[in-house]
Amino acid sequence: MNMFCYQCQEAAGGKGCTKVGVCGKTADVSNLQDLMIYALKGISVLGLKADEIELETQGMDRFIIEGLFMTITNANFDKERFFEKIKDALKLRDSLKEDLIAKGVELGELKDPATFTINSNDEIVFKANSQEVGVLATENEDVRSLRELITYGLKGMAAYAEHADNLGFEDKEIGKFIRKALAATLDDSLTADELVALTLETGEYGVKTMALLDKANTSSYGNPEITEVNIGVRNNPAILVSGHDLKDFEELLIQTEGTGVDVYTHSEMLPANYYPAFKKFDHFVGNYGNAWWNQKEEFEKFNGAILFTTNCIVPPLASYADRVYTTGSSGYPGFKHIADRVDGGAKDFSEVIAHAKTLPAPTEIETGKIVGGFAHAQVFALADKVVDAVKTGAIKKFFVMAGCDGRMKSRNYYTDFAAALPKDTVILTAGCAKYRYNKLNLGDIGGIPRVLDAGQCNDSYSLAVIAMKLKEIFELNDINELPIAYNIAWYEQKAVIVLLALLSLGVKNIHLGPTLPAFLSPNVANVLVETFGIAPIGTVEEDMKLFLEA
Repeated sequence: MNMFCYQCQEAAGGKGCTKVGVCGKTADVSNLQDLMIYALKGISVLGLKADEIELETQGMDRFIIEGLFMTITNANFDKERFFEKIKDALKLRDSLKEDLIAKGVELGELKDPATFTINSNDEIVFKANSQEVGVLATENEDVRSLRELITYGLKGMAAYAEHADNLGFEDKEIGKFIRKALAATLDDSLTADELVALTLETGEYGVKTMALLDKANTSSYGNPEITEVNIGVRNNPAILVSGHDLKDFEELLIQTEGTGVDVYTHSEMLPANYYPAFKKFDHFVGNYGNAWWNQKEEFEKFNGAILFTTNCIVPPLASYADRVYTTGSSGYPGFKHIADRVDGGAKDFSEVIAHAKTLPAPTEIETGKIVGGFAHAQVFALADKVVDAVKTGAIKKFFVMAGCDGRMKSRNYYTDFAAALPKDTVILTAGCAKYRYNKLNLGDIGGIPRVLDAGQCNDSYSLAVIAMKLKEIFELNDINELPIAYNIAWYEQKAVIVLLALLSLGVKNIHLGPTLPAFLSPNVANVLVETFGIAPIGTVEEDMKLFLEA
């Protein structure tokens, strides 16, 4: 096989991509991503030794976080960026090694990730294609499954940690844990039980990371508010912003003010519309389009410039590829890349803005409004109303339908499920999974909308906070006693950390779809089923009966 990757829900045949990724990444990029992770594990091993003598290495944790983020599905397809990043990784690793030796630290016998050398791009490719680097290097299927489950959780955690760091919020303990967990995936002495424990600890740190990002976002931009988001267009040149990074979004809004260029959100950037700080910009028009996988058709019709702040890139049509830009950890061959901030300054989006001015206004694809902004602070403000609705029976059950959307036709299940829910139920959502039902006319219950959108995938944290608050209000001993069912869609690694976070909080009986992860071996899947009651989705009719009778 030319490659092996099974980190996302669309893994070929439900087993793994071996020739080219369903996401569009080539075998050489996939292998370079494996080598990137391999090198980060080597840095992490040395980083743990640095921790033991309280030796701080400036920028090490940020580097590891960026490297993990670059390997998330649909984030970066640019092999030149990976060549550069891998070389930088080895420089950082070897510099750290020299510092440790200078401090008298006995390094002992280090494994290959902490020692291998390369001197050219050809040598990087040769190493990336070697058997010891890839996922299948771990021969035991169950150990491999647990190691990858941890690694994918760390990738999702790294994404959220980077967004928080961009806003000036950092928790050094999160960086230390990421290094500890990466290093542990090289430790052949760890038992399956110890790896399961580390998996749950990854979930615990996932909660901490999402809480940190929530604090970063709300401290910077205010608590999300109930908002009617415009989905129509205006007759001005425009920039469409996709991805998740609110700092990038803020800087673009500031730089486009007074230029005659409008700004719209796409897919996971939709929740930017809910933050008070962004509402003051008159040229921030609203949201254009739907979930990430619709972008080929929607970008074609948008006509303007497009900026990816993070992952969710689909290999483009030639007709619009020349007006797409990337920044941060994202990248694609041929797309122009906006450089990172220098010395605390802002990114320079002038090239994107100048390009947008030369392009036609967006073609309108729909009109109207959609409602969102139901993060934890807003729901707490409605707590009395919500609690009263539960006590009187007006609301019989909440359904958490957070997570990711994707291309598979089987995901129509979530639209059909939402439409079939009884009118005395409420959907709690976050992430792009909401595009399967957030434009359905599901009505409200006594003024409470039946779809409460908390925001981006990381705002699944809000849903956990809401559940914990309801547990407290109703004086319950167990979160699973609440009238809440979990029917979650997943696609990539940020959904993995959300799942592990929920498990670490004790949430059980989560239904996961449209398929269970390919990286779960039968034995690991059985542990999750027996311990946490995780189950795959069935038919709408079967699952509706199961959830409503529970």
